Amino acid sequence: MKIFGWVLLIIGVAIIIWTLYSSYNIFTGKTEIPEIFSLPKESNQKPAESVEAQMKEMMGEQLKAILPVDTFPKLLNLIIWAILAGILTFGGAQISSIGIKLIISGV
Repeated sequence: MKIFGWVLLIIGVAIIIWTLYSSYNIFTGKTEIPEIFSLPKESNQKPAESVEAQMKEMMGEQLKAILPVDTFPKLLNLIIWAILAGILTFGGAQISSIGIKLIISGV
């Protein structure tokens, strides 16, 4: 059982190291964020121009100048990745803990 404990310890530590390395690459911009949320593609069809449609378009352009369009989906994707990284780190710690217990017990 000691060998199985060492295997579990190594697997748990490997999961934690891979998660930290992937997170580092994502947050430094070396790797793209896993895309869970994305904006739908805009169609280029122009409906009949009414005053209301023109006002909505003008307000949309002003909002785009203040806040880029892809900011909200990127933020959601980063939050999802952070949650996933936390779950993976916790899981790796639990696997390593089981391995350590098996090594110590020497059964």
